[in-house]
Amino acid sequence: MADRLRVGILGFGFIGTLHARAVVNGQGTTLAGAWTLPDKTLDSFRAAWPDATVFPTPEALIASPDIDAVVIGLPNKLHHPMAMAALKAGKHVLVEKPMAMNVSQAEAMGDMARKQGLTLMVGHMWRFDREFLAVRKLVDSGELGTIVKTKGYGIHQSWGPGGWFVQKDLAGGGALVDMGVHALDSVRFLLGDPSPVSVYATIGTHFGDYDVDDTGLLVVRWDNGAVSVIESGWWQPHMDGPEASTQLFGTKGYARVFPTMAKFSQEGKAPWMPRFPVRSDHCDQHIYDGQMEEFAAAVGERRESIPGAHHGLVIMRICEAAYRSAETNEVVHL
Repeated sequence: MADRLRVGILGFGFIGTLHARAVVNGQGTTLAGAWTLPDKTLDSFRAAWPDATVFPTPEALIASPDIDAVVIGLPNKLHHPMAMAALKAGKHVLVEKPMAMNVSQAEAMGDMARKQGLTLMVGHMWRFDREFLAVRKLVDSGELGTIVKTKGYGIHQSWGPGGWFVQKDLAGGGALVDMGVHALDSVRFLLGDPSPVSVYATIGTHFGDYDVDDTGLLVVRWDNGAVSVIESGWWQPHMDGPEASTQLFGTKGYARVFPTMAKFSQEGKAPWMPRFPVRSDHCDQHIYDGQMEEFAAAVGERRESIPGAHHGLVIMRICEAAYRSAETNEVVHL
């Protein structure tokens, strides 16, 4: 491998652009090339990075000896086959969320990465947000006491996606696997990555004419005793917080992310009201930069990334259990 990790991007839509910028911004990474559909996204890539190689097919990018690692920002249906092909070719992989279409595919991806001795990262990027990191530090300090319950949100208000996102055969699901996974992994990160014990969910389609869900409510019990309420949705008339906004209720206090603050039960203890740099966008570029830094570091240190295959698999298991719970109207134990 070269001194700098040579990264190829599969798919140059909105997410692919953020990943490409993160590669360019990184100290140990270089943007070696990309494949994307021959449309305006390809024109944008060529204009932004004229020296990077444009590959004719995904397979050509994966096979290239000039590529060390592959970022997969394609429709969910392609996550598994493209990741498996890249891993078999000896490439490290950063795959967008959700990790795959189902648990069995996610398991196969993790098994292949371990067999090949390669890094497989899953793009649960909120773990790298400076506000989430600050609240995680607060939780770890014990100042909130034992976290009893949480509320988290993965919602689009008065908006929803189109294209492959609303086609079940390409996406695998709707708002839950698009937005709910942000709320799920974010709260799991804040809680120190507990394992899920059970899931109860109500999931439906109420705001659009498609074969995927646009409304969901989950109750997840964790093995550390906490209970999380998770809301997912598109086209909702109201949301209690932006994407990944999370509330934590502890025995000694309360904290939340977006807006990020905390208050404490101890008499005389002042609220925690931190100040952070102004965000240029809610999904700010610094999140993706941090994610890429961890990916490159994991590759260089020959270790699993955080989040890695295990973290992505846990979220897939929760989502699969949630859909099963919604069908049966029963609690699903994991």
